[in-house]
Amino acid sequence: MLPLLLLGWAQTQVVLLGTGTPNADPLRSGPSTAVVVNGASYVVDLGPGVVRRAAAAAEKGVKALAPANLKTAFLTHLHSDHTAGLSDFYLMPAVLDRHAPLTLIGPRGTRSMANHIRAAYKLDIENRIEKLEKGDPLSYRIDVTEIRPGVIYKDANVTVTAITVEHAGWDQSFAFHFQTPDKRIVISGDTVYNEAIAKLCNGCDVLVHEVYSELGLTRRPEQWQKYHKNAHTSGPDVGRIAAIAKPKMLVLTHLLLWGVSEDQLSKEIRSTYSGPFAIGKDLDIY
Repeated sequence: MLPLLLLGWAQTQVVLLGTGTPNADPLRSGPSTAVVVNGASYVVDLGPGVVRRAAAAAEKGVKALAPANLKTAFLTHLHSDHTAGLSDFYLMPAVLDRHAPLTLIGPRGTRSMANHIRAAYKLDIENRIEKLEKGDPLSYRIDVTEIRPGVIYKDANVTVTAITVEHAGWDQSFAFHFQTPDKRIVISGDTVYNEAIAKLCNGCDVLVHEVYSELGLTRRPEQWQKYHKNAHTSGPDVGRIAAIAKPKMLVLTHLLLWGVSEDQLSKEIRSTYSGPFAIGKDLDIY
Protein backbone atom coordinates (compact mmCIF):
# COMPACT_ATOMS: atom_id res chain seq x y z
CA MET A 1 0.00 0.00 0.00
CA LEU A 2 1.35 3.43 -0.91
CA PRO A 3 1.96 5.80 2.02
CA LEU A 4 -0.21 8.89 1.85
CA LEU A 5 2.88 11.07 1.64
CA LEU A 6 3.56 9.62 -1.79
CA LEU A 7 0.13 10.38 -3.21
CA GLY A 8 1.21 13.65 -4.76
CA TRP A 9 3.43 12.04 -7.38
CA ALA A 10 1.62 8.76 -8.02
CA GLN A 11 0.06 9.18 -11.47
CA THR A 12 -2.26 6.16 -11.31
CA GLN A 13 -3.79 4.93 -8.06
CA VAL A 14 -6.10 2.06 -7.22
CA VAL A 15 -8.35 2.96 -4.29
CA LEU A 16 -10.50 0.36 -2.54
CA LEU A 17 -13.78 2.10 -1.74
CA GLY A 18 -15.54 -1.07 -0.62
CA THR A 19 -14.17 -4.57 -0.02
CA GLY A 20 -17.33 -6.14 1.31
CA THR A 21 -20.16 -8.37 0.15
CA PRO A 22 -23.89 -8.57 0.93
CA ASN A 23 -22.83 -9.42 4.50
CA ALA A 24 -23.46 -6.30 6.60
CA ASP A 25 -19.91 -5.83 7.86
CA PRO A 26 -19.64 -2.27 9.24
CA LEU A 27 -15.90 -2.21 8.45
CA ARG A 28 -16.35 -3.10 4.79
CA SER A 29 -18.62 -1.13 2.48
CA GLY A 30 -20.18 -2.74 -0.56
CA PRO A 31 -17.97 -3.66 -3.52
CA SER A 32 -16.35 -0.68 -5.24
CA THR A 33 -12.87 0.02 -6.62
CA ALA A 34 -11.64 3.31 -8.06
CA VAL A 35 -8.91 3.84 -10.62
CA VAL A 36 -7.59 7.41 -10.36
CA VAL A 37 -5.51 8.87 -13.20
CA ASN A 38 -4.30 12.46 -13.60
CA GLY A 39 -6.97 13.83 -11.30
CA ALA A 40 -9.86 11.88 -12.88
CA SER A 41 -11.68 8.99 -11.21
CA TYR A 42 -13.17 5.85 -12.75
CA VAL A 43 -15.22 3.82 -10.29
CA VAL A 44 -15.93 0.12 -10.79
CA ASP A 45 -19.09 -1.13 -9.06
CA LEU A 46 -21.27 0.89 -6.75
CA GLY A 47 -21.89 -0.92 -3.50
CA PRO A 48 -23.67 0.60 -0.50
CA GLY A 49 -21.74 3.49 1.06
CA VAL A 50 -19.77 4.34 -2.07
CA VAL A 51 -20.05 8.14 -1.97
CA ARG A 52 -19.09 8.44 1.68
CA ARG A 53 -16.14 6.10 1.17
CA ALA A 54 -15.09 8.22 -1.82
CA ALA A 55 -15.39 11.36 0.30
CA ALA A 56 -13.20 9.73 2.95
CA ALA A 57 -10.58 8.98 0.30
CA ALA A 58 -10.76 12.61 -0.84
CA GLU A 59 -10.12 13.77 2.73
CA LYS A 60 -7.01 11.56 2.75
CA GLY A 61 -5.66 13.31 -0.33
CA VAL A 62 -7.28 11.64 -3.36
CA LYS A 63 -9.11 14.76 -4.52
CA ALA A 64 -10.38 13.04 -7.68
CA LEU A 65 -12.81 11.16 -5.43
CA ALA A 66 -14.50 14.25 -3.98
CA PRO A 67 -18.26 14.05 -4.68
CA ALA A 68 -18.19 16.72 -7.39
CA ASN A 69 -15.64 14.63 -9.31
CA LEU A 70 -17.63 11.38 -9.37
CA LYS A 71 -18.57 11.39 -13.04
CA THR A 72 -17.73 7.97 -14.51
CA ALA A 73 -18.70 4.51 -13.30
CA PHE A 74 -18.52 0.94 -14.59
CA LEU A 75 -20.65 -2.01 -13.47
CA THR A 76 -19.24 -5.53 -13.70
CA HIS A 77 -22.73 -7.02 -13.31
CA LEU A 78 -26.08 -6.10 -11.83
CA HIS A 79 -26.16 -7.96 -8.51
CA SER A 80 -27.64 -5.71 -5.82
CA ASP A 81 -24.49 -5.57 -3.68
CA HIS A 82 -22.67 -4.07 -6.69
CA THR A 83 -25.43 -1.64 -7.68
CA ALA A 84 -27.29 -0.60 -4.51
CA GLY A 85 -25.10 2.51 -4.38
CA LEU A 86 -26.04 3.63 -7.90
CA SER A 87 -28.73 6.05 -6.75
CA ASP A 88 -26.27 7.45 -4.18
CA PHE A 89 -23.54 7.85 -6.82
CA TYR A 90 -26.00 9.50 -9.21
CA LEU A 91 -27.87 11.84 -6.88
CA MET A 92 -25.58 12.99 -4.07
CA PRO A 93 -22.78 14.31 -6.33
CA ALA A 94 -25.48 16.14 -8.33
CA VAL A 95 -26.47 17.92 -5.12
CA LEU A 96 -22.79 18.53 -4.30
CA ASP A 97 -21.80 20.43 -7.47
CA ARG A 98 -21.06 17.77 -10.06
CA HIS A 99 -21.74 19.96 -13.10
CA ALA A 100 -21.71 17.07 -15.54
CA PRO A 101 -23.84 14.05 -16.35
CA LEU A 102 -23.07 10.65 -14.88
CA THR A 103 -21.41 8.40 -17.45
CA LEU A 104 -22.50 4.84 -16.63
CA ILE A 105 -21.09 1.80 -18.44
CA GLY A 106 -22.29 -1.73 -17.79
CA PRO A 107 -24.01 -4.89 -19.00
CA ARG A 108 -27.42 -5.27 -20.58
CA GLY A 109 -30.02 -4.01 -18.12
CA THR A 110 -27.95 -1.03 -16.97
CA ARG A 111 -30.07 1.43 -18.97
CA SER A 112 -33.29 0.03 -17.55
CA MET A 113 -31.90 0.25 -14.01
CA ALA A 114 -30.81 3.86 -14.55
CA ASN A 115 -34.18 4.81 -16.04
CA HIS A 116 -36.04 3.28 -13.12
CA ILE A 117 -33.85 5.15 -10.61
CA ARG A 118 -34.54 8.43 -12.40
CA ALA A 119 -38.26 7.62 -12.37
CA ALA A 120 -38.20 6.70 -8.69
CA TYR A 121 -36.62 10.06 -7.81
CA LYS A 122 -38.61 12.14 -10.30
CA LEU A 123 -40.15 14.38 -7.64
CA ASP A 124 -36.82 14.87 -5.87
CA ILE A 125 -35.06 15.76 -9.13
CA GLU A 126 -37.78 18.21 -10.17
CA ASN A 127 -37.68 19.85 -6.74
CA ARG A 128 -33.90 20.25 -6.77
CA ILE A 129 -33.84 21.71 -10.28
CA GLU A 130 -36.96 23.87 -10.27
CA LYS A 131 -37.29 25.09 -6.68
CA LEU A 132 -34.93 27.05 -4.45
CA GLU A 133 -31.81 24.94 -5.03
CA LYS A 134 -31.75 25.80 -8.76
CA GLY A 135 -29.79 22.63 -9.40
CA ASP A 136 -27.89 22.06 -12.63
CA PRO A 137 -30.09 19.96 -14.97
CA LEU A 138 -26.96 18.54 -16.60
CA SER A 139 -25.91 16.91 -13.34
CA TYR A 140 -29.18 14.94 -13.25
CA ARG A 141 -28.57 13.29 -16.61
CA ILE A 142 -27.27 9.72 -16.92
CA ASP A 143 -25.48 8.73 -20.13
CA VAL A 144 -25.60 4.93 -20.31
CA THR A 145 -23.54 2.62 -22.51
CA GLU A 146 -24.39 -1.08 -22.47
CA ILE A 147 -21.37 -3.15 -23.39
CA ARG A 148 -20.06 -6.32 -24.97
CA PRO A 149 -16.53 -7.75 -24.70
CA GLY A 150 -13.78 -5.60 -26.18
CA VAL A 151 -12.74 -1.99 -25.72
CA ILE A 152 -15.62 -0.33 -23.90
CA TYR A 153 -14.25 3.10 -22.99
CA LYS A 154 -11.36 5.32 -24.00
CA ASP A 155 -10.23 8.83 -23.16
CA ALA A 156 -6.92 10.65 -22.64
CA ASN A 157 -6.31 8.81 -19.35
CA VAL A 158 -7.54 5.25 -19.81
CA THR A 159 -8.45 2.55 -22.25
CA VAL A 160 -10.82 0.03 -20.68
CA THR A 161 -11.29 -3.48 -22.07
CA ALA A 162 -13.91 -5.98 -20.89
CA ILE A 163 -14.02 -9.77 -20.96
CA THR A 164 -16.93 -11.95 -19.90
CA VAL A 165 -16.69 -14.09 -16.78
CA GLU A 166 -18.99 -16.72 -15.30
CA HIS A 167 -20.96 -15.66 -12.26
CA ALA A 168 -23.96 -17.49 -10.87
CA GLY A 169 -26.00 -17.64 -14.06
CA TRP A 170 -25.81 -13.98 -15.09
CA ASP A 171 -25.94 -13.76 -18.88
CA GLN A 172 -23.46 -10.87 -18.73
CA SER A 173 -20.79 -10.41 -16.08
CA PHE A 174 -17.47 -8.75 -16.80
CA ALA A 175 -13.87 -8.31 -15.71
CA PHE A 176 -12.12 -5.08 -16.72
CA HIS A 177 -8.59 -4.16 -17.82
CA PHE A 178 -7.50 -0.52 -17.37
CA GLN A 179 -4.54 0.70 -19.39
CA THR A 180 -3.29 4.05 -18.12
CA PRO A 181 -0.15 5.99 -19.06
CA ASP A 182 1.86 4.22 -16.36
CA LYS A 183 -0.04 1.15 -15.15
CA ARG A 184 -2.16 -1.81 -16.15
CA ILE A 185 -4.90 -2.80 -13.73
CA VAL A 186 -7.29 -5.76 -13.87
CA ILE A 187 -10.46 -5.94 -11.78
CA SER A 188 -12.04 -9.40 -11.76
CA GLY A 189 -15.59 -8.57 -10.80
CA ASP A 190 -17.41 -11.57 -9.35
CA THR A 191 -16.32 -14.80 -11.02
CA VAL A 192 -15.42 -18.44 -10.65
CA TYR A 193 -11.88 -19.63 -11.45
CA ASN A 194 -11.05 -18.25 -14.89
CA GLU A 195 -7.64 -18.38 -16.55
CA ALA A 196 -8.81 -15.67 -18.97
CA ILE A 197 -8.31 -13.23 -16.10
CA ALA A 198 -4.70 -14.37 -15.80
CA LYS A 199 -4.25 -13.81 -19.53
CA LEU A 200 -5.87 -10.38 -19.25
CA CYS A 201 -3.44 -9.43 -16.47
CA ASN A 202 -0.26 -11.05 -17.86
CA GLY A 203 2.15 -9.24 -15.57
CA CYS A 204 -0.18 -6.32 -14.84
CA ASP A 205 0.68 -3.86 -12.10
CA VAL A 206 -2.37 -4.58 -9.93
CA LEU A 207 -4.79 -7.52 -10.07
CA VAL A 208 -7.85 -6.83 -7.90
CA HIS A 209 -9.58 -10.18 -7.42
CA GLU A 210 -12.54 -11.36 -5.38
CA VAL A 211 -12.06 -14.31 -3.00
CA TYR A 212 -13.73 -16.65 -0.55
CA SER A 213 -12.15 -18.82 2.12
CA GLU A 214 -12.23 -22.50 1.19
CA LEU A 215 -12.29 -23.46 4.87
CA GLY A 216 -14.94 -20.88 5.66
CA LEU A 217 -17.20 -22.27 2.94
CA THR A 218 -17.35 -25.63 4.73
CA ARG A 219 -19.26 -23.86 7.53
CA ARG A 220 -22.04 -22.81 5.16
CA PRO A 221 -25.26 -24.75 4.47
CA GLU A 222 -25.12 -27.10 1.47
CA GLN A 223 -27.27 -24.82 -0.70
CA TRP A 224 -24.91 -21.88 -0.13
CA GLN A 225 -21.83 -24.03 -0.72
CA LYS A 226 -23.22 -24.96 -4.13
CA TYR A 227 -23.97 -21.33 -4.90
CA HIS A 228 -20.58 -19.95 -3.92
CA LYS A 229 -18.68 -22.65 -5.81
CA ASN A 230 -20.54 -21.53 -8.94
CA ALA A 231 -20.28 -17.80 -8.26
CA HIS A 232 -16.94 -16.99 -6.64
CA THR A 233 -13.28 -17.99 -6.43
CA SER A 234 -11.66 -19.82 -3.52
CA GLY A 235 -8.41 -18.72 -1.93
CA PRO A 236 -6.36 -21.53 -3.52
CA ASP A 237 -7.93 -20.84 -6.93
CA VAL A 238 -7.17 -17.11 -6.71
CA GLY A 239 -3.60 -18.14 -5.95
CA ARG A 240 -3.56 -20.36 -9.04
CA ILE A 241 -4.78 -17.49 -11.21
CA ALA A 242 -2.16 -15.14 -9.76
CA ALA A 243 0.59 -17.72 -10.24
CA ILE A 244 -0.20 -17.70 -13.97
CA ALA A 245 -0.89 -13.95 -14.20
CA LYS A 246 2.21 -12.83 -12.24
CA PRO A 247 0.88 -9.40 -11.20
CA LYS A 248 3.20 -6.99 -9.47
CA MET A 249 0.55 -6.90 -6.72
CA LEU A 250 -2.48 -9.11 -6.09
CA VAL A 251 -5.15 -7.33 -4.06
CA LEU A 252 -7.99 -9.36 -2.54
CA THR A 253 -11.45 -7.87 -2.27
CA HIS A 254 -15.12 -8.91 -1.93
CA LEU A 255 -13.94 -10.99 1.02
CA LEU A 256 -16.12 -13.93 2.06
CA LEU A 257 -14.54 -15.36 5.21
CA TRP A 258 -17.51 -16.69 7.27
CA GLY A 259 -15.69 -16.37 10.55
CA VAL A 260 -12.24 -17.64 9.58
CA SER A 261 -9.25 -15.39 10.09
CA GLU A 262 -7.36 -13.39 7.50
CA ASP A 263 -4.35 -15.51 8.42
CA GLN A 264 -6.24 -18.58 7.30
CA LEU A 265 -7.11 -16.90 4.01
CA SER A 266 -3.45 -15.97 3.58
CA LYS A 267 -2.48 -19.62 4.05
CA GLU A 268 -4.95 -20.61 1.34
CA ILE A 269 -3.46 -18.08 -1.07
CA ARG A 270 0.08 -19.12 -0.17
CA SER A 271 -0.74 -22.77 -0.84
CA THR A 272 -0.73 -21.98 -4.58
CA TYR A 273 0.96 -18.57 -4.97
CA SER A 274 4.29 -17.22 -3.79
CA GLY A 275 4.09 -13.68 -5.15
CA PRO A 276 3.12 -10.39 -3.48
CA PHE A 277 -0.47 -9.97 -2.29
CA ALA A 278 -2.54 -7.95 0.13
CA ILE A 279 -5.88 -8.57 1.80
CA GLY A 280 -7.67 -5.37 0.93
CA LYS A 281 -9.34 -3.04 3.39
CA ASP A 282 -11.59 -0.09 2.61
CA LEU A 283 -9.58 3.02 1.67
CA ASP A 284 -6.37 1.11 0.95
CA ILE A 285 -4.44 2.66 -1.95
CA TYR A 286 -2.11 0.87 -4.37
